[in-house]
Amino acid sequence: MDNPQATLAIGLMSGTSRDGIDAALIETDGEGAVAAVEFHAMAYDDGFRLRLAEACHRAMAMERPGFEPLIAAVEVELTEYHVQAVADLLGRSGHIAEDVGVIGFHGHTVAHRPDRGWTWQIGDGAALAGAFDIAVVGDLRSADVAAGGQGAPLLPVYHRALAAGLDKPAAILNLGGVANITFIGSDDGLIAFDTGMASGLIDNWMQTHGHAPFDAGGACAARGQVDEARLAAMMADPWFDLAPPKSIDREAFSIGAVQGLTLEDGAATLTAFTAAAVARALTHVPEMPRQIHVAGGGRHNATLMAMISARTGVEVLDVDELGWDGDALEAQGFAYMAVRHLKGLPISFPGTTGAPEPLTGGVLFRP
Repeated sequence: MDNPQATLAIGLMSGTSRDGIDAALIETDGEGAVAAVEFHAMAYDDGFRLRLAEACHRAMAMERPGFEPLIAAVEVELTEYHVQAVADLLGRSGHIAEDVGVIGFHGHTVAHRPDRGWTWQIGDGAALAGAFDIAVVGDLRSADVAAGGQGAPLLPVYHRALAAGLDKPAAILNLGGVANITFIGSDDGLIAFDTGMASGLIDNWMQTHGHAPFDAGGACAARGQVDEARLAAMMADPWFDLAPPKSIDREAFSIGAVQGLTLEDGAATLTAFTAAAVARALTHVPEMPRQIHVAGGGRHNATLMAMISARTGVEVLDVDELGWDGDALEAQGFAYMAVRHLKGLPISFPGTTGAPEPLTGGVLFRP
């Protein structure tokens, strides 16, 4: 990229699926120029995944964030995993730490409670900065929540940069543990919000009943029948009718709603729950998108993709068809936001998080 304003930046994302870390290296000016350089996905081991899940359960039960021994220990482990992910990414890219201008460090959300005025991402930004002698921008959601916003989703500003050439209106749907959508109107206006669950409940169901980490390709759900009565009961939650912007924690729903169903029927019903929530979300935007472009791990679930198309009536496409890397998008976005932080540019907006004004979020940790 021949742009003197561009910098190499690393973005790190440990998502609500709790499966590992996505690490991306991009070159960007934090505005319209973005070039992907390298991507690396590093899985958590099963033991840490369980400890991380327990930390999330404990954090969600708190009135206010407060480190207790398990959560403190998990944060140390989590930070060590991120140090390893950055080292691996640099090794794969052929770059050294001195080449990188900033790291965007999302950390891991152990509890997201904008209803109580807080959100909590664990991860030691100062330790990460010290490990590589690179400036780190972390704690990217708290300022937005403190100002009255939802603190999520944050990716829309990056989606808009990537989508400059798309036909409008367009929608970009991210399917991680939780799903969020970015709607870009024919006037280039931006609306974004969480739609509900994505793969989180499906993964929980398969791990609990199917002895598998996830429903590979949606094969299990494809063999099942959707229990429409249970689905309707799940969709009756008043959260779905709330006008955006809005966000939701992964723990807001549970697999209890489908207990007693067969493995296949439970998987099918939870998959339909994700699809039905996306369809309901489109009732909150001013015009139907021409296509829904899907990023995140959920796009590999063919049954889920087909159900979203069937329930929305909109063509559903993998973002890889646009030349984007659907696995890397979130991590790339946090690299992009870190550069915007350094330049004093906003990362959240009234139409995306409900913030009262465009806000530059994040906390800078200098090495």
